[in-house]
Amino acid sequence: MIDKLWYLSQMKIFDKVSPEDMEEIVKRAHHAKIRKHTIIQTPDMVRDGLFFVKEGVLRLYIVNSEGKQFTIGILGKGSTFGEIDSFSLGTHGVYIETIEDTLLCSIDREQFEKFISTRPHIMKRVMRILSDQLEERTSMLEKMALGTVKEKLLFLLLHLSEEFGVLEDGFYRIDLPLTHQEIGNMIGVTRESVTTVINDLAKKDIIRTGRKTISIHRELAKEQLIS
Repeated sequence: MIDKLWYLSQMKIFDKVSPEDMEEIVKRAHHAKIRKHTIIQTPDMVRDGLFFVKEGVLRLYIVNSEGKQFTIGILGKGSTFGEIDSFSLGTHGVYIETIEDTLLCSIDREQFEKFISTRPHIMKRVMRILSDQLEERTSMLEKMALGTVKEKLLFLLLHLSEEFGVLEDGFYRIDLPLTHQEIGNMIGVTRESVTTVINDLAKKDIIRTGRKTISIHRELAKEQLIS
């Protein structure tokens, strides 16, 4: 119970929930471990209930008529997704895939509806998070659909650095193992195109690369997007 309570208290959606309410939530929660590179949802699937990322990383993406993938969201530890009658957290009709081994917590739709029916403050918190996530995904989808390869890549790396970045010597190292192929899948371009742009950005010292690691200088990267 203590471990479950601690994990759930780290979720953004529950960061201001009372200890008593947290204990009620824990009683209703289920947990599942999922291996990396597992597709846990397709556009044809309906996942009722709320899901919370306790450990790991998920990628939300769509596939166009040509078979190209476009990432619309990256969910790390503390993130929430799912669908219930009162609202949607913007994950209906998309693919969801684990990027790393992931530990998910879930709460049944009916149980969560019953829980928040007497706790309007939690509903307000959910709606605020929903608004932020939808705005972020709309912006990402626009960039992924309309930008050049360099713009797509920089936008993705900046986003990842905000979620998973570790500051080291003026650069933010993205604490997530990424191959050029995986990045290509995220932004809907070939591995070769990713490699070409990464090499160019590395020569300009906007990014630094290692074995499955990428670090980015945020200010210089933002200047590239503006210019």
